Amino acid sequence: MTPRQIQLVRDTFAIVEPIADTAATIFYRRLFDLDPDLRALFPIDLTAQRRNLMQTLTVVVRNLDRLDGILPAVEALGRRHAGYRVRPDDFETVGAALLDTIEEGLGAAFTIEVRAAWAAAYGLLAGVMIEAGAVPAETETAA
Repeated sequence: MTPRQIQLVRDTFAIVEPIADTAATIFYRRLFDLDPDLRALFPIDLTAQRRNLMQTLTVVVRNLDRLDGILPAVEALGRRHAGYRVRPDDFETVGAALLDTIEEGLGAAFTIEVRAAWAAAYGLLAGVMIEAGAVPAETETAA
């Protein structure tokens, strides 16, 4: 990501962050509209899930210029998601839902440049998660 893209993501997230629960509600509504089958991967009560989503986004946005510091956590998140039966294709749907959510939260401030910045950030992180989830966990072998 370029420094300009990082700044755009941070600046626009600062607008969305005060409405975090509303944004997370929009995100999950959009996600399940895009792919109703994904609903089965989540608990009925999404309260904790919404909070986790926004906390994760906050950490990522704050560390976009220091990704090496959070990559182990992003990789672990990818492995956990693979364990939840999240398929690599699902990340595309999640990305679309995220962009739709940011667009709804920002309104007119959601420009083509802002969209590209968020798409770059998500694409980078989703790629790390997908790659980490594709690597089988080490298993012990009997000697």
